[in-house]
Amino acid sequence: MNATFFIGLRIVFGLFLIVFGANKFLHFMPAGEMSEAAMNYFSALMSTNTINIIAIVEILSGISLLLNKYAALMMLILMIISVNAILFHAFLEPGSIGGALVLIILNIVMLYAYKDRYKDILRP
Repeated sequence: MNATFFIGLRIVFGLFLIVFGANKFLHFMPAGEMSEAAMNYFSALMSTNTINIIAIVEILSGISLLLNKYAALMMLILMIISVNAILFHAFLEPGSIGGALVLIILNIVMLYAYKDRYKDILRP
């Protein structure tokens, strides 16, 4: 992968994660209308403080991408959140799946960019 493209993508993705992670704490972006099932699920995440853990992981992932420290590890951890975001939107809120698609696509691209770092854990 082109080094300049990778650096640019790493910075954009890092900022994306920091903004959306901070939004979970500060609520500066308006939340759209949600179906009842989606609202129940989201309420459960909020009442158990799981949403705060998600926000912390997103912010830490963004910082690690900006600093390029432990980014390969954070991309593996972030993939769990990416898959859950896709599943949430696919089954409960399909009309607003765009952000989750951007998240998982960028996450996959970053995993591919760091593929050399995963060779040892993927060996049989």
